[in-house]
Amino acid sequence: YLCKMITNDTIIAIATAPGMGAIAVLRLSGNDAINQVAQVFRGKTPLEKAPGYSLHYGSIMDEGNTLDEVVLSVFRGPKSYTGENVVEISCHGSIYIQQAILQLFLKRGVRLAEPGEFSMRSFFNGKMDLSQAEAVADLIHSESAASAKIALQQMRGGFSKELASLRDQLIYFASLIELELDFAEEDVEFANREQLEELLQEIENVLIRLSSSFAIGNAIKNGIPVSIVGAPNAGKSTLLNALLQDERAIVSEIAGTTRDTIEDEIEIDGLRFRFIDTAGLRQTDDVVESIGIRKAYEKIQQAEIVLYLYDATRKAEEIEAEYLDISQKTEGKKMLVLANKSDLNPPSKPSFIRHAYHQISAAHNQGLDEVQKALVNLVKGDKNIGQEVIVTNARHYQNLHLSLQTILRVKENLAMGVTGDFLALDVREALRYLGNITGAIEIDRDILGTIFGKFCIGK
Repeated sequence: YLCKMITNDTIIAIATAPGMGAIAVLRLSGNDAINQVAQVFRGKTPLEKAPGYSLHYGSIMDEGNTLDEVVLSVFRGPKSYTGENVVEISCHGSIYIQQAILQLFLKRGVRLAEPGEFSMRSFFNGKMDLSQAEAVADLIHSESAASAKIALQQMRGGFSKELASLRDQLIYFASLIELELDFAEEDVEFANREQLEELLQEIENVLIRLSSSFAIGNAIKNGIPVSIVGAPNAGKSTLLNALLQDERAIVSEIAGTTRDTIEDEIEIDGLRFRFIDTAGLRQTDDVVESIGIRKAYEKIQQAEIVLYLYDATRKAEEIEAEYLDISQKTEGKKMLVLANKSDLNPPSKPSFIRHAYHQISAAHNQGLDEVQKALVNLVKGDKNIGQEVIVTNARHYQNLHLSLQTILRVKENLAMGVTGDFLALDVREALRYLGNITGAIEIDRDILGTIFGKFCIGK
C-alpha cells in the first residue's frame, strides 16, 4: 500500500461522496495527469497548453463517443494540492457517467488511488506536514463549527509553526552542546547554561499548555458527553426534551419511569453536546430499575460534564445529602447544579452547594438559555477556539507528553550539573518526539500507512 503511495505515477479517484447527485468530481494527480486527460478531452483550448488555475469546458470522449460534457480544473505542479499536475473533472452526477469516466482512465493505465493517497503525496512533496495532513481528515469529519475551526486552524499551520519554533531553539542549543564535546580537552563552554535553563522553562510552559488543551480538544472533536443525573421525578427527562426541543424521552409523574439511558445531540454555540438522560438515583428493589441506576453511574464516569438536577420543592436536608453523594462520585468532573421547578417554589442558593448553580423550570422552558451559556463556558473557558492552538489528536498528545517528560529530565540534569553529552542525548530525544508530530523526522512507514489509510478515497 505505502510503496504505491510514494511513486509519481498518475492516480485517479472519485472525490465526491458516493451516489447520484447534480455533479460529481473525479481527481487525477501525477506528472502525466494533464496529458492523460488531454488525450480524451475535446474543448476550444488544447489542454497541453492550459495554464495552471484555469477552467475548461468541453467533452470527454471514448473512441469517438461522447461520455459527458464536463468542466476541467487544471492545476500545474508544484502549485497544486499534491505538488504534482492535477486535473479535476466536474461531470454530471449520474453513477453511470462517473463509473464510465473512471473506467476510461483505468483502461488507459491510470491507477485507482488508495485512501488518502492525494494527501500522502502532498506530504511527501512538502506541501504540508504530517499534522496538517491529519487536520485535513479532521476537517472532513468535523461535525460542529468548533471542531471545523480547530481543524482549519491546524491545517493552515498554526500548530506546526508553534512546534517549529520550539524545535529550532532546541536544535540551536543541542548543536552548541555537541560542539562543546568536540573541544572537551580545552574545557570550552559554548552553550550558556542560564539561557538554556530559561529556554527549557519556556518550552515546558508551551508543552504544558498544548498538552492540557487536549482534554477540551478531544471533547470538541468527538462531542461533549453531558450526563443528566438526579433523584427520580426531578425532571431529568423533561429537561432533556426541553434542551432538544423534541419529545425524546417519556415524561411521567410516576417515579422511576426512565429505566435506561437515553442519548441525543445538539449543537450550542458551535459545540456539539451529547446529552444523556439517566435513571433516577435511589435505593430500589426493582431489578430492572436497579440495572438502569447502575448504567446511570457508568454514564456519570464517562461524562465530561454532569448536570445535577433536583426538585426545588424538596427539603434542603434531603437535597444536601444527595448533592454531597453525587459530588463525591463526580469528583474531578465539571458539574452544573440546577434547581428545577423553581417556578413552584423560588429557592435561594443553598449554602452547601459549591458548584455553578442555576434556577430553572424545565416544564416551562425557564432558565434554559443560561444553562446553555454555562455549558459553553465550562467547555471553552477563556480559550478562543479557532484562534489558538488546541490539540485534538491522541498521537500528537502522546508525543507532546513524552517530549515534556524529556524536557523535565533535561532541567533536572542541568540543575545537577550533568555533563553535556548526557544533556545532548535528552535534548535530541525531545526533538524526536516533537518531530514525530509534524513528520520533520523519518516516520515509521507503518504509522504513515495507518494515518493515511483512515482518509476517504479521493483525498
